[in-house]
Amino acid sequence: MPTSIVIADDHPLMLRGLTDFLESKGYNIIGSAEDGQTAYNLIVKHKPKIAILDIRMPQKTGLEVAEDVQKNNLPTKVILITFDKEEELYDMALKYGVYGYLLKDFAVEEIETCIANVEKGHAYFSDEIAEYLSHNIKEKPKSLELLTKAELKIVKLISENRTSQEIAKDLSISPRTVDKHRSNIVAKLHLSKKPTALSVWASINKDFL
Repeated sequence: MPTSIVIADDHPLMLRGLTDFLESKGYNIIGSAEDGQTAYNLIVKHKPKIAILDIRMPQKTGLEVAEDVQKNNLPTKVILITFDKEEELYDMALKYGVYGYLLKDFAVEEIETCIANVEKGHAYFSDEIAEYLSHNIKEKPKSLELLTKAELKIVKLISENRTSQEIAKDLSISPRTVDKHRSNIVAKLHLSKKPTALSVWASINKDFL
């Protein structure tokens, strides 16, 4: 069954362009909106698998919609699209459990890869954002010293947006073993148990892996 998606952007050309593109790729666009409140109402009503939201919209921003989705335990996974690279906005996106964060400049090129990752429960964000954030990291995280060689290999592959199945194949181990390693890594690094936490941490620190 095609992935169900709600799209919201207050720029009609962007909204139409992204909607047409995704429909042409076989996705099921079940609703679109030009403001955040309408987008949230569509999410509540239809509970799509994914909501692709502009950050800056009238009535509710994409971040506010993501916050409400998290607060009300809705099953929809949120992808934000934006021109903004501010670290503060990115931190808020993580806080509200956002799965994807794309720069509008690259939205069409990256959206299918982003959706594929998000469907598997993995975070995905534009390389430009990861690069921007990594410039603010001055030293190698000491927490890396807590990880075994096997765990470091897995974290490195996670930083490359590899799925558990792909990692298992690469390392000739079972997906269950990969998931056990992931759980151990999350515990050692004292990360949140949200599905996106380890992927985001690995991506931000990939220069040190």
